Formats: sequence, C-alpha cells, structure tokens
Amino acid sequence: MYKLQSRISAVIVVLGTLLATPLVSSQEPGANPKQTDPVKGSVEPNSVDAVKYQQTVAKGVDYLVNQGQDKIDGSFSKQLGPAVTAMCATSLLRHGLPLEHPSVKKSLTYLESFIRPDGGVYAPGSNLRNYETSVAIMCFKQANVDGKYDQIIEQAAGFLRNLQWDDGEGHPRSSHSYGGQGYGKHQRPDASNTAFYVDAMIEAGVDPSSQEIQKAMVFMSRCQNLQSPHNGLVPAQSIESDDRGGFYYTPVGEGESKAGKSATGGLRSYASMTYAGLKSFLHAGLKKDDIRVKAALDWISRHYDLKTNPGMGQQGLYYYYHVFAKALDIHGQRFVVDSNKQAHNWRADLVNQLASSQRSDGSWTNDADRWYEGDPNLVTSYSLLALSYCHPDKDVATSPKTTSETK
Repeated sequence: MYKLQSRISAVIVVLGTLLATPLVSSQEPGANPKQTDPVKGSVEPNSVDAVKYQQTVAKGVDYLVNQGQDKIDGSFSKQLGPAVTAMCATSLLRHGLPLEHPSVKKSLTYLESFIRPDGGVYAPGSNLRNYETSVAIMCFKQANVDGKYDQIIEQAAGFLRNLQWDDGEGHPRSSHSYGGQGYGKHQRPDASNTAFYVDAMIEAGVDPSSQEIQKAMVFMSRCQNLQSPHNGLVPAQSIESDDRGGFYYTPVGEGESKAGKSATGGLRSYASMTYAGLKSFLHAGLKKDDIRVKAALDWISRHYDLKTNPGMGQQGLYYYYHVFAKALDIHGQRFVVDSNKQAHNWRADLVNQLASSQRSDGSWTNDADRWYEGDPNLVTSYSLLALSYCHPDKDVATSPKTTSETK
C-alpha cells in the first residue's frame, strides 16, 4: 500500500501542473463553491472538486501504468485485441503523459504492429475491424506530433470509408443499412460502431459535410425513436412517449434495442446509444435547433442519471460514462436541466460518481460483466477518457439554463 500511495503521489505531482488553475479566483484551490444564479437567485450545482479530480485521475493513471500493462510487449488486455491498448494509451496521453513515457511508447509500438497493408489497424481475422481501426485512429491522432502518424491516419480513414455500408455493397439510401458501420460477425451495421466511425473520421480531419459523414447521419437518424423527415422506418412509428427522442441499437431488419421492446412492440431507447447518437449529430454539424438534436436532449433531460445506464441498468455503465461526457462536452453546456427543472453540473456529478466507484488499486470494473466491462483495463480507460472531458478548467462558471434554453 505504501508503494501504491508513493506512486500516486508522484503522478499527482506530474498532473498537478496541468490542474493547478483555480476554479474560481476568489476561492482557495480545491474549493467546491456554490454560486448564485444572478437571473433566478437560485443556487447553482457544485463545481468540479479539483482535488478530488486530480486524485482520482492520478490513481487511474497509476493503475494502468504500473498494474494494467504487459511490461514485455506494452499491451493492455491483449486477449481482447488491440482496441483496449489503443484506448488505454489515448487515456494516458489525454491526461498528460508524454510520448517519451515508457508506458506510452510501448503501447504505441504494440498498436503499430497491427497496421495492415489495406490501411486498417486490426487483429488477424478480426470481425471488429471498424471498431479496432476507429479507436486506433483516435490514439494515433492523440500521439501525432510533427505529422508522425499522418499517413497512417489517412490510410486508416480510407480503409474505414471502404467498410461503410452504401451503394457499393448493394445498399442504396432506401436500405436500412445505408451509411452504417458494424461488426463483421453480425452482418449488419449498428449505432455504436457507426458512432466510433464518425469519431474516427472527424479525428482524421474529414469534413463534417463530407459524403461519408452525411451517409452516417442517415443511418444514425434511423436509430432514433423519432418520427421525422429523416426517419420514416417502422420502429419510429410505434414509439411510446418515454422513448421519444432516444436511440436504439440498429434499425436493420425488424430493428433491435439492447433495452428490449415496449409493451406496444416499439424499440426501447437507452442512454448509452442516445449519447452516442447525439455526439455523432453534433460532430456532423447538426445545429442545436435541429429537431433530432432537440429530441435527443429532451430524452436526456427526462432520464438524467449516473447511478445507472438509463434503460440498461448496470450493463454498459462505463461505456455510457464515456459517451455521456464526450457528447455533453461537445454540446458545450455546463448544466443538464432535468424534467423537474433541476440543474445538474454534469462534470461535477460524473467526477463524484467515478471517485466513489473507483477501487482501492485505482482501477474501475463493472460487476455487470457484459461487453467485457469486467475487464479493469477497458473500464479504467473508459473512466479516464470520461474524466478527460471533466477537467476543472472546462467547468467555467455560467448560470443554469432552462431545458428549452439548452436546446
């Protein structure tokens, strides 16, 4: 325990220079003030606790560097393929570890060994080529100093472009598969893979108005429980009020939601796919007054919760935390106002939640071990990536806005 505390203290010293800026100039460092809304005279939700943030991040980084990584080849949970290594390396880089750090260098070297002649970055015989290549692009982009990975990123983006379901595979715009990406083993695209694809293409510098991104928006719009000019599929015509605006997994065939079906046979919305969908919409340049964005935000305001992945309980909880934080960071609002008009500082809430669920060794894991969330490296990378969008410097004091104002 003494050695672990010593290592954590050392990591805190390194990270401290990145986190030293006071949140509010009139407060002591690490203060967690409540501020008054000048418009309504109400009390704002707490700000991010800078000390708690710093300590939580430091413990997670220490776990990956000193316990999670294979010291010989630099991998993280290689039995799950290269994607976990890519996400762990990305999380370390996003929290300030330099490229020269041995853990970062080894993980990048390991990931480079999966670069294929076709431009993809995936394990031999993998059915996860879109997912693995997408997270590799995001990792290489984070490490791309002096253009070292420019060509690799460009070629990987080209590989992903060729995987997209469109006319080239016999799927015109009228096809439910059009514009999506998926796992090869299922022979159909889904919202999760398509969201990873959009993330990767944006990181690769693809214009949001490009054909490939807009094709993906056709697919993502069809994954939303919303009747609109963008979605006329059968699942969108049997929507219960509680599901309106949220997202499900795929519209292909009869459609599928990991949250199951409603009593009327509609596909249930759930949070992790809803935030993934919102994130993709915002990446693609949809405005906040777009009917699809407004409907997603309305669903979010009615289902704000960090104890569960709304609609799924504990399943996929840490994947949810990651897409929750990334989507809301892109959206740009400090607060989520729920259906009871209560404002939530989502960054502060998420920091508190992750600090409370972190294990004594610095890792995170999910007892509901679906989608490999029993693996501490994967779940710790999700948690650290989520925390990277909760940096105290991002928690700029503003007044809470009503639900309609956030849209």
